[in-house]
Amino acid sequence: MAGTDIVIIGGAIVGASVAYFLREEGFAGSITVIERDPTFARASTTLSAASIRQQFSLPENIRLSRFTLGFFRELKDRFGPDADIGFREKGYLILAGQDGVGLLAANHAMQTAEGADIVLEDAAALRKRFPWLSTEGIAAGAYGRSGEGWFDAHALLSLMRRGLKERGVTLVTGEVAAIERAGGQGGDRVASVTLADGRRFDAGLVINAAGQNGGRVAALAGIDLPVEPRKRSVFVFEARERFEDMPLTVDTSGIWVRPEGAAYITGGAETEEGEGPADPDDFEPDWHLFEEAIWPALAARIPAFEAIRPGRAWAGHYDYNRFDQNAVIGPHPQVANFVFANGFSGHGLQQAPAAGKALAELIVHGGWRSIDCSAFGYERIVENRPFRELNVI
Repeated sequence: MAGTDIVIIGGAIVGASVAYFLREEGFAGSITVIERDPTFARASTTLSAASIRQQFSLPENIRLSRFTLGFFRELKDRFGPDADIGFREKGYLILAGQDGVGLLAANHAMQTAEGADIVLEDAAALRKRFPWLSTEGIAAGAYGRSGEGWFDAHALLSLMRRGLKERGVTLVTGEVAAIERAGGQGGDRVASVTLADGRRFDAGLVINAAGQNGGRVAALAGIDLPVEPRKRSVFVFEARERFEDMPLTVDTSGIWVRPEGAAYITGGAETEEGEGPADPDDFEPDWHLFEEAIWPALAARIPAFEAIRPGRAWAGHYDYNRFDQNAVIGPHPQVANFVFANGFSGHGLQQAPAAGKALAELIVHGGWRSIDCSAFGYERIVENRPFRELNVI
């Protein structure tokens, strides 16, 4: 049995960010990060499309991503001159038909009010800016001129994990099998975390950063958290045409595409209607989505993609919050030393540094400082108050 001041369950980008910023905020106690697979072969972090955007429908989500953008710009100052995550600041282009213009315009007004560098253009302006784009059925598009793009998720995670080792954070390999509660009223605090191999850690504070397994980890503590894995497939293809100016382009169908080296990657064909949790061991891409939905949509929106060569594919699991597709950040209202950093629903990689900073300030200083994450609190789930993000990609 070992004692530690803080146990963080999950050592990918969210858990690593919390631990990193706890040290930055001056937390001098012991921090133990537990990760079941230090290769991160099946982590949401490493299987994502590794992108960052400011184009959300909620200002709170924009603020999280804008903090991370600033963090990216400071990487060399934080981690040294060799720190490089290959950030390609190529933007997002979100397209809308006539029925979606009102929402796109409302989101754009809110985004620019938050300081995001987004332009809203009609079909004629889009054709001029991106000659490769077919604007049939398009009334407008929102384009991020800066502050949006994609990067190397593995490189970012490696930098953060290296930073933890340099800051005296204990990294433990193991799978959490039990969480014990103690105190009155059915246990108003978490007392310990036990791993599958029998190792036990008495803990003053437990942070759930278990990604797609966040709901399962919460259940070990007798807490209901509506977070589950949802499978998303990403497909690689090659084309004769190279569009160096192509942003991550989101069609009205929800299908997205962006350059990736000498090729392209695409996805977004899944439908949430009738969808349930993914089998934890199912990482086989849903190949039929490419032939039946993605390729036809790509060929219609970008005519040069009528002739392409499909390549490999992979599948990853979102840590999907089925309640409102938004993160849950902060302490449990009754079990105050159990803290959530869960349910980012596809936004975790880009919002992890911000969530880590916010939680570290809350834990060390007793309140939200740089980023107010109170809107993401667990209380909304108990009170059935969805805080719904409309721009889920």
